[in-house]
Amino acid sequence: MNVNQPAPPGVPYGQPQPGYTGFQSNYGGQPGPMIPPSPYGAYNGPMPGYQQLPPPGMPRAPPSSGTPPASTTARVPSGQSAYGQFGQGDVQNGPSSTVQMQRPPVSQPFVPAPVAPLVNQPATFQPYGPPPTSSQLTTQMAGMQISGPPAPPASGLTYGPPPTSMASASGNFPGSNLYSSYPQNLAPPTSLAQPHPGAQTPQHSAPPQASSFPPSAAGGPRPPSIAGPSIPGQNFGGPPVSQSNHASSPPPQAQPPMSGPPGPPPPMHSSQPGYQLQQNGSFGPARGTQPNYGGAYSGAPNFASQPGPPQPPPPKRLDPDSIPSPIQVIEDDRNNRGSEPFVTAARGQVPPLVTTNFLVKDQGNASPRYIRCTSYNIPCTSDMAKQAQVPLAAVIKPLARLPPEEASPYVVDHGEAGPVRCNRCKAYMCPFMQFIEGGRRFQCCFCSCVTEVPPQYFQHLDHTGKRVDFYDRPELSLGSYEFLATVDYCKNNKFPHPPAFIFMIDVSYNAVRSGLVKLLCEELKSLLDFLPREGGAEESAVRVGFVTYNKVLHFYNVKSSLAQPQMMVVSDVADMFVPLLDGFLVNVNESRTVITSLLDQIPEMFADTRETETVFAPVVQAGMEALKAAECPGKLFLFHTSLPIAEAPGKLKNRDDRKLLNTDKEKTLFQPQTGFYQSLAKECVAQGCCVDLFLFPNQYVDVATLGVVPHHTGGSIYKYACFQVESDQERFLSDLRRDVQKDVGFDAVMRVRTSTGIRATDFFGAFYMSNTTDVELAGLDGDKTVTVEFKHDDRLSEDSGALIQCALLYTSCAGQRRLRIHNLSLNCCTQLADLYRNCETDTLINYLAKFAYRGVLSSPVKTVRDALISQCAQILACYRKNCASPSSAGQLILPECMKLLPVYLNCVLKSDVLQPGAEVTTDDRAYVRQLVTSMDVAETNVFFYPRLLPLTKVPVENNAEPPAVRASEERLSKGDVYLLENGLNLFLWVGASVQQSVVQSLFSVPSFSQINSGLSALPVLENPLSKRVRDLIDGFRAQRSRYMKLIVVKQEDKLEMLFKHFLVEDKSLNGGASYVDFLCHMHKEIRQLLS
Repeated sequence: MNVNQPAPPGVPYGQPQPGYTGFQSNYGGQPGPMIPPSPYGAYNGPMPGYQQLPPPGMPRAPPSSGTPPASTTARVPSGQSAYGQFGQGDVQNGPSSTVQMQRPPVSQPFVPAPVAPLVNQPATFQPYGPPPTSSQLTTQMAGMQISGPPAPPASGLTYGPPPTSMASASGNFPGSNLYSSYPQNLAPPTSLAQPHPGAQTPQHSAPPQASSFPPSAAGGPRPPSIAGPSIPGQNFGGPPVSQSNHASSPPPQAQPPMSGPPGPPPPMHSSQPGYQLQQNGSFGPARGTQPNYGGAYSGAPNFASQPGPPQPPPPKRLDPDSIPSPIQVIEDDRNNRGSEPFVTAARGQVPPLVTTNFLVKDQGNASPRYIRCTSYNIPCTSDMAKQAQVPLAAVIKPLARLPPEEASPYVVDHGEAGPVRCNRCKAYMCPFMQFIEGGRRFQCCFCSCVTEVPPQYFQHLDHTGKRVDFYDRPELSLGSYEFLATVDYCKNNKFPHPPAFIFMIDVSYNAVRSGLVKLLCEELKSLLDFLPREGGAEESAVRVGFVTYNKVLHFYNVKSSLAQPQMMVVSDVADMFVPLLDGFLVNVNESRTVITSLLDQIPEMFADTRETETVFAPVVQAGMEALKAAECPGKLFLFHTSLPIAEAPGKLKNRDDRKLLNTDKEKTLFQPQTGFYQSLAKECVAQGCCVDLFLFPNQYVDVATLGVVPHHTGGSIYKYACFQVESDQERFLSDLRRDVQKDVGFDAVMRVRTSTGIRATDFFGAFYMSNTTDVELAGLDGDKTVTVEFKHDDRLSEDSGALIQCALLYTSCAGQRRLRIHNLSLNCCTQLADLYRNCETDTLINYLAKFAYRGVLSSPVKTVRDALISQCAQILACYRKNCASPSSAGQLILPECMKLLPVYLNCVLKSDVLQPGAEVTTDDRAYVRQLVTSMDVAETNVFFYPRLLPLTKVPVENNAEPPAVRASEERLSKGDVYLLENGLNLFLWVGASVQQSVVQSLFSVPSFSQINSGLSALPVLENPLSKRVRDLIDGFRAQRSRYMKLIVVKQEDKLEMLFKHFLVEDKSLNGGASYVDFLCHMHKEIRQLLS
């Protein structure tokens, strides 16, 4: 198809569909409130003081600074659309041999600029919102660099006048036709490669060594001749009001102070051919210096179209393909580091990315599966750390599960003497301790204190000063290991009993009517055979108990000697006690017939209940009292359906109020209603009682308050809104099975020790702290992380580096008291370049998200967002100032290992907690906030930047995972099927022009129109494509800690709104910026800091 050929008729993909005016989808697919037809407000939501343009005809103040306005718009041949969208053909993610289909012009008409002033030129649609005002980006990025320190001399791509252009409403930036951010060394298709008449042909000067990008159009004046698509609900009207030929903005200084990102970002220019890769890997053409860049524009704006002073042609727009691509970085790391094992012998090694599959060989430092740091080379002084603003933090996952080919930590038994420790700081023996005086004493690597070696632990040293049993002792040669703890490490100096599990089932009207009670009781009959067990034990040591409740509590005696279970009712919920001890907690195998009988009877007993009210706090109290009476730690599995409004301690009221959004009181929505649950959680932790909460709400349940107990006890929270057995049982049962079967450490205490010079100052995660050093967890499983921030308290030395030791004391599922130790050594630096060369962006984003998500408890959301942007701008500005070689201010220069910081940060800023859409409930936000708090780095990585995979591109015989594409609508082809996952959600998007054979193979229906939208499972069909897609889905689910329910989404269907929410590189409906625009904004922030 020829690019100049007129586009096919019909509503273009990506525009509002006729049937869906004002539609917003709810999380469960239910229609939400209608969105009012207002134009987009400021960059991150409506800004107070957003100025309208003066009426036509009124003169405008000339800009006092910034780039001069261009006198003419770049022209496009009249038959050619400047915005290419892919039609029925394949998606364009790489250089294609065929010409791309163009985007139908309706989506973004680009009319050639007129020579005379425009008067009432008719347009297809009304312009999209008011023309840009001073709050828009007025700077522009003329070039960018990505460089790894030490930075080579930069070749400046400098500023030219801003192009006149306008944004695509869907947040897409057309013309991206390369698979990766690094354009391939291939000539683009000829029909796309012609520059616009008047566009400057790149002059190749000496290519720079640092990677630089093509220029951006970050905000030129807007031509009146382009009209945007209508907003849903907006009328198509007559001709737009005429505008002068240049919409120049008032001087930036005149604008009210604004710390957040500015108004609707300007758009990108028409599609450009991909630049050829230069020999040094630089992005875009190396351009000579553009004239006219500098101070204020001296002349008056040239409103009429008489020729003004000669202007150079506008620079090319910032092509989405020329900016750093997460997909490319992930792919490069897999290729470079996926084949070799990661050996942990050396100090301060940066591990492969979390998205790379690699094998770890422990040779003295803990595996990155247990600890990941934001930087592996930390500044020697606090002044240097303050200057760089890079947070020094470690994300620690003490009980992480390892792949089968890696050995679990060895268990060391030192008998009654217990582990060998430093006398002063109590650090445990580790590979970094220095043995002296022939092995009779050792010097602590953390505090330098010298300690006598116990006689039974003595061993001679070899000629290098190493003990001769170095390789025989895990604690001397490995980074991670376990010690068996002695009785001194146990509560009340008594060895603990094995833990117990108590299942507490809501039997109110909602729970029974939805089928939940019957489903759960049926599942528990078989699930109890799979309780966690230690090593090769034949049966689990875990005992079980059962409680049902609504407004009152029912305890069950399931002693093995009984013929039938006995029920005891406690109606005095204000003073909770456990009515029976003997027969409440039992061994499953001994009491199997009684338990089975009870689980058969519960659904029948409550089948006709009319009780709708529930209690919550007394249920937790009852479970905790039962564990206390049995003198054992344990876990409560609570299955709860509604806001606890019955008269009882911990009673709650409905306080959901959407009017508080974007106000100073918004933070109250994340805070618990009452302090009662915090003190209850504290009691639970003291008893070693961990709470896992399964919620099945049909309306508001106040997750922010109910979630306090699971959060502080180290438990998990699961939420199934509007639960229906048919569609949700697979997800619920899968989560429940995994939750019951996983290994848990009970009654745990974790302490992080550091060598002199730094100390742990702040902790993030699901736990309780009664003092400043000990992280207390009633339970800790292999999915939970604790994030620790470090600060300087003295100067560090480059020679000795810095050490971290994490010690976790816990009770295993068999009732054994253990200590798990993880050690990590880091480098220290006196040069900032070394810090920036050894950072890990994924871990940094994990930390920043947790820091921000905690911030919303005490500060307005806008303040939190602004602080995030400000900190990242400072990190990048410090690099630019101190590590990059001097170059034009128009260049954005990013450190090589932080080049994805802007795209990932933008994803955090656009997340539901910090910028919710109208369909996101208060409970959803509280739920996600709590989940992210204890996520590991791999989980936050895919949660904030989802994986998007085309499914029909790779031959069916090939079992490899198809290569991912960037999360943008622009990457979707009508003729393909895509799988998107973010760790919690799983979507299968089907393009409208997908081949009939593909539809038949996957859905067993003859055509696209017959696919059932919202389908939650693919039919099991015996053909290679169906099998491969189902295997891929199963593989994704196996990688994640929670079951992801599949949702099939058809192109242009109402569910597509929900799917597009996860295309994070695009502009979001609730005002979040696109990646391109946010990069321009970050550049502006960095330039302000530097100037």
